[in-house]
Amino acid sequence: MINVCLYFKVHQPYRLIKYEAKDIDAGHGYEDVAADRECINQLADQCCLPANEIIYDLLAEQKGKFKISFSISGVVLELFQRYRPDVIRSFKKLAATGCIEFLAETYYHSLTSLYSGGEFKRQVQKHSTLIKNLFSCEPSVFKNTELIHNNRIASLVTELGLKGILCEGVERILKGRTCNKVYAIPGLDEPALLLRNATLSDDIAFRFGDTNWSEHPLTAGKFAEWLHQHRQENTDVINLLMDYETFGIYKQPATGIFEFLKSLPATVLNKEGFCFSTPSEVLDRYYPKDVYDVSQTISWEDQSNGSVAWCENVMQNNTLKKIYSIQKLVMQSPDDKDADTWGRLQAADYFYYMADDSRKQKMNKGSGSFGSAREVFQHYTNLVADFEITLIRKAIAQKKSNSSRHIPFNILSN
Repeated sequence: MINVCLYFKVHQPYRLIKYEAKDIDAGHGYEDVAADRECINQLADQCCLPANEIIYDLLAEQKGKFKISFSISGVVLELFQRYRPDVIRSFKKLAATGCIEFLAETYYHSLTSLYSGGEFKRQVQKHSTLIKNLFSCEPSVFKNTELIHNNRIASLVTELGLKGILCEGVERILKGRTCNKVYAIPGLDEPALLLRNATLSDDIAFRFGDTNWSEHPLTAGKFAEWLHQHRQENTDVINLLMDYETFGIYKQPATGIFEFLKSLPATVLNKEGFCFSTPSEVLDRYYPKDVYDVSQTISWEDQSNGSVAWCENVMQNNTLKKIYSIQKLVMQSPDDKDADTWGRLQAADYFYYMADDSRKQKMNKGSGSFGSAREVFQHYTNLVADFEITLIRKAIAQKKSNSSRHIPFNILSN
């Protein structure tokens, strides 16, 4: 059987206010509550609720033959809990079917795997706990933020006891091999690697609805035929990952995207020898027979140039070094909320908004509520400066408090 694994990524960061230099050490609120509410309502109403309803009906119709995996960040789950608990209920309804798998990831959709192993483990464990508490499902397969991956990150995942990692299938690493196999990590028995089929995933995520594309319009029948063509190839699993916003937001209903989703399962399953599976099922069925050696960092965005769009320019690298330089202050803070604030500020989105305009145009994303990469950098830098000052003040106050409680040895001697 050829397994089709369909994954949807669900994430939105907390929106940040425009934080001027004059606000440093004056105002300590960083979140744009109105923007958060607006963004989450759009995600709920235009994407999650209608798509979840379609998927629920498909699961019932296919009676266990159709399966889906979700990678949902901790921060977007927080925002749903705060503003749209109906979306949480909708995902719980899907989870109760037994045909859904939730992947592990960094809680804050952060780049911590590149900068702090300890913080990386904290975030993955925090995320897995939330998934288990909300959906009664314990993740066993990991998807890093934006599919960022290298051999060192794989070793960190090994220490967390997870059995699989989803990462990008990059041609310069595959060197002519198929991405549709289960691979091993150099020197490790587990976790095994599942590789995203970039071409087929992006046919839906990016090219669907593009009237200039030679394959327009993309129908479920045409896409299923492309999957079926792998029947004679060296294929075990076809991994398809895309943003959930593909359905209803990036691709408006008028493009036919929801009809595509409704028709896809039955069309794929019409051909004997194909099935939909969860990643855990695939890893239980197939043992890796070849190695996927990722000595240099890759991500889903990077097919040829070997760079990572979230940390390639001076602004990005300076702010990333700064946010991770304050880890010790955060961990020593007497206020537990500081670790959460720090985590939220690590969201990869903010650093992506500092990317060069050509990158953002390629990926069809802008700079959030800010006008330019430079503006994002300036406001973010101001905000982090204020947060660091706040942490320093708390550290000084704590030191003074501890000193005042200390009884000198010579008094005890008397």
